[in-house]
Amino acid sequence: QVQLVESGGGSVEAGGSLTLSCVVSTSRRDTTNCMGWFRQGTGQSRVGVAGIDGRTGTTYYSNAVRGRFTVSRDNAKRTVYLRMDNLQPEDADRYFCTAGCSDYGGSWLRGLKYKYWGQGTQVAVSG
Repeated sequence: QVQLVESGGGSVEAGGSLTLSCVVSTSRRDTTNCMGWFRQGTGQSRVGVAGIDGRTGTTYYSNAVRGRFTVSRDNAKRTVYLRMDNLQPEDADRYFCTAGCSDYGGSWLRGLKYKYWGQGTQVAVSG
């Protein structure tokens, strides 16, 4: 059984920073080969924010966050992080961690890429 547990959400003023963490609990080492972060607003579709290849460290970002957000991982801790700088009101959403490579060979910013999902953590940005 695979479990993903996010933490680190909260409320910040515009221009502020937050770091989200996601611990991937699994007995299979390859679950962390593909990891990512998505976000979803109320009544909206889930949108890919960042992805990371756990084997190589290669990262992928949406245009909306490139240059402001940084995805990283600690394979020993089976944890993926999302450092978010210069947060803006439009970044306020529920953020979801995802892991596990599916058979989909396309974009790392599409939900089809991943097998497992966390419950999400809320990010609010004022100002």
